[in-house]
Amino acid sequence: MDDSHTFPERVPVVLEERRGPVAIVTLNRPDARNALNAELAAAFPQAVATADADPDVQAIVLTGSDPAFCAGFDRRDVDSGEKKGENPHPGHWTALPRTRVPVIGAINGAAVTGGLEIALACDFLVASERARFADTHTKVGMVPGWGLTVLLPRLIGPARARFMSFTGEFVDAATALAWGLVVEVTPHDRLVERAIEIGNAIASTHADATTETRALYDDVRPLGDSDDAFAVENQRARLWAAKRFGGAS
Repeated sequence: MDDSHTFPERVPVVLEERRGPVAIVTLNRPDARNALNAELAAAFPQAVATADADPDVQAIVLTGSDPAFCAGFDRRDVDSGEKKGENPHPGHWTALPRTRVPVIGAINGAAVTGGLEIALACDFLVASERARFADTHTKVGMVPGWGLTVLLPRLIGPARARFMSFTGEFVDAATALAWGLVVEVTPHDRLVERAIEIGNAIASTHADATTETRALYDDVRPLGDSDDAFAVENQRARLWAAKRFGGAS
């Protein structure tokens, strides 16, 4: 008598793929519209960090399994008392850890609340025509904790950001492009391939210069357009020239 039991294969909540120098990280709870339960909330930043640690990776594409990018936190976890809001990445407050390489958000569907915060943590976004964006924190009685009130106004302006947060209304892909939330809208079935093309373009640049320039964007951002910001960029450029060419530019 065979006492063995067959159990269904466990489906990972994050899919990881490599396409040359580009790593693709996919949120994979499609039946829940990729809503964040405790497992997925821990797994996706770890997958991004793992890809970033690979010296052969020069860009990361972050996307979701259809039909959504990410519907925010799973209300079942929130309602059951799961703790939310602690900073998971010491020294960095957004949904993603600091990375060496750029992260391209490929927004394939709805990016809502926590999902919008994940999108905002990427370097920039390309969107399917099916993409939609909303901040429904106030609708569900929550308050943003991953930098939304800092990052969203920088992209679309304070009035539009407040409009999204106070109303919870959805913004479609065409509007997101017009507002500056995304840099490009592409046909749905071309989205990931287009993001990989952009990743390959990044990989064709000087890797160390791209890493340094990316760090410079982060470091001057808190300084606005002050003289200090210009001075920091100038100093870093001189240090880079001395390191690379043996003399100041």
